[in-house]
Amino acid sequence: MAAAAIPAHSATPEAGAAPVDWTKIFLGFGGMVIGQFMAILDIQIVASSLVQIQAGIGATADEISWVQTIYLLAEVVIMPLTAYLTRMWGTRSFYVVAVVGFMATSVAVGLSSSVGLMIAFRALQGIFAGAMIPPIFAVAMTVFPPERRITANVIIGLIVTLAPTIGPTLGGHLTDQLSWRWLFFINVPAGMLVIYLVGRYGAFDKGDPSLAKGIDWPGLALMSVFLLSMQYVLEEGSSEGWFDDDLILWLSVTAVIAGVAFLWRQLTYRQPIVSLKPFRDRNFAVGMLMTLVTGVSLFGGTFLLPLYLGQVRGFSAGEVGTTMLVSGLTMFLAAPLAGRLVAKLDARIAMAVGFGLAAWALQLGVHITDDWGFREFFLLQAVRAAGTIVAMIASQQMCVSTLPVSMMKDASGLINLLRNVGGAIGLAMISTILTHQGAVHYADIAGAASVANPVSSGMLQSLTELMSASGMANPEGGAAKAMSMMMHRQAAVLAFGDAFLFLAFGCWAAVVLALFTKPGKSAAPAAGGH
Repeated sequence: MAAAAIPAHSATPEAGAAPVDWTKIFLGFGGMVIGQFMAILDIQIVASSLVQIQAGIGATADEISWVQTIYLLAEVVIMPLTAYLTRMWGTRSFYVVAVVGFMATSVAVGLSSSVGLMIAFRALQGIFAGAMIPPIFAVAMTVFPPERRITANVIIGLIVTLAPTIGPTLGGHLTDQLSWRWLFFINVPAGMLVIYLVGRYGAFDKGDPSLAKGIDWPGLALMSVFLLSMQYVLEEGSSEGWFDDDLILWLSVTAVIAGVAFLWRQLTYRQPIVSLKPFRDRNFAVGMLMTLVTGVSLFGGTFLLPLYLGQVRGFSAGEVGTTMLVSGLTMFLAAPLAGRLVAKLDARIAMAVGFGLAAWALQLGVHITDDWGFREFFLLQAVRAAGTIVAMIASQQMCVSTLPVSMMKDASGLINLLRNVGGAIGLAMISTILTHQGAVHYADIAGAASVANPVSSGMLQSLTELMSASGMANPEGGAAKAMSMMMHRQAAVLAFGDAFLFLAFGCWAAVVLALFTKPGKSAAPAAGGH
């Protein structure tokens, strides 16, 4: 039999009320944690297996990139709606439906025989996945009292940071041992466990069916156009040359117009689908900026390191996963300590410490060379991971420290949306930096490598003699080509250093931004989203 609905903040039962069964609450909450892990994991689980998927469905390189992109686009659209839908249907019913949909679409993606079908089903999978992420934060903030909230929120923060990190490693091993289709089939047994736990023990609240009347359909349409356009521009802008591409230009204009119209609609309509009231709280507004920076740091660092290891060092998926394991293990070990630290310190100090550690670690990457590997990245990863988990928990606490409980569901959707958008901004900026700075550094290196330069001319002469000794028909041409490849490699390494500097600068800016918040009511740290 399902557990009875649990009133918010039921730390101690009132006179005559049944005692709260915390075992059942944690079982229901644990089911949602597993669901959140699945949804976040599926963003990156395909990263190391795109070549195998491409061969399996006969897709081009451009088409296969949409297997990841469309998932993120769909997630972003549904996240702001989760607060409205959970209020209308109740958290348990909404979550179970989302998990069933996620399982069904996962199977459909795994069975896809063409790229068109896979992209379509992957979009649907992203919608259901996006619906599974924000509700867990709202549950943590409304069901658990402050003295128990820290445990729940540290678990959520751990899932948020671990899932993207281990995704490529797990995906690579599944593909090697079984096939790429099991990247999606694996969601079925996990989903069945989630349905059982949430369906049986997740009666956290009751729905309000009256909200089904008067749904703001124009507002929903404007929001969808705004978020889809913005996310597409951020995802594809760098590879298309930004505003040099007509589609990117017009989608940018569309995003601005639809975004302004959407904000006006939500501020004036009697029953907005996304409440913007939390932004009236200064701590929430500043905390959201911090959350944006957290998204840039978390997803940007997770994106940059494997890219360097694969492109410059030529590491295999397994070697990349082994190197990246440092981040995951550090976050796993640091999460409980981070929770205690944030609970004892002023949130502003905790944010400054967390972002400061992440910034210092990322600055180490400015000095990157073309022979960095596990040992050289160890300290960078460990300190950055520890700082990120502290900053994430502290910024989430700051967001909700002065908000009333009635706004928690709306805040949850907005927090998760901003973190995803921050990740998209970070990836777009990093891609642009790598492309632009790579070209700039190559031009500088090529300009310095003239005939008048004794070092470069000597190197070219040595390469020519080596090619000639090996019996090459055109040793001069081979030497020039090898020299060009070496210069491109060095330019790429310098560009990676610039990208690490960009991430470090963002974290240092967050340290300064923390000074503009004010102390909130004492609350346990909150973490959530992805």
